[in-house]
Amino acid sequence: MSELFPDTPSDSSSALVVIELQAAVVHGAARPHDADFVVRRICALIDRARREGAQVVFVQHEGPGRERNSDGWKLIAALRPQFPDWVVAKAGASIFAGGNLAAQLKATGIKRLVLAGVSTDCSVETSCQDAAEHGFEVVLASDAHTTHHDNAETVIAQRNAVLAKAAAVLEAGAVAFA
Repeated sequence: MSELFPDTPSDSSSALVVIELQAAVVHGAARPHDADFVVRRICALIDRARREGAQVVFVQHEGPGRERNSDGWKLIAALRPQFPDWVVAKAGASIFAGGNLAAQLKATGIKRLVLAGVSTDCSVETSCQDAAEHGFEVVLASDAHTTHHDNAETVIAQRNAVLAKAAAVLEAGAVAFA
């Protein structure tokens, strides 16, 4: 499933999962709400996850304007995947759609997922619920996900409240990986 470094175990039982921070999603004609702020928060989470020995997983979604290997498919430049990060593809709203990511994470000892990315009310929400159903402890970084909606602040606040039933909802600065 992983396109880069598929068999590299992490030093932590946590993984940071960054959802759909692809060029067409973040830099397209309709930019997500507060995209620059969210990207900075996610980059800080990536740096902390790496320092604390957690696995970093970048998840890309193939779709219109995001055809595999197209410019829109590419991860945004700020992310800079590096060894031993994973870059995986998904085929639907959930990070688990169309692949074996759950089994791959469990095989490397990952028990806890920290989720961040786009889109709050689709891929982030679905992935959060599915991760809990797969038996993972789930943390949603409440200020490190966003959406394209005009009323994005309301949508984000509502989803943070709803997803608190399936996940610990913490500000990015409060998330630890060790």
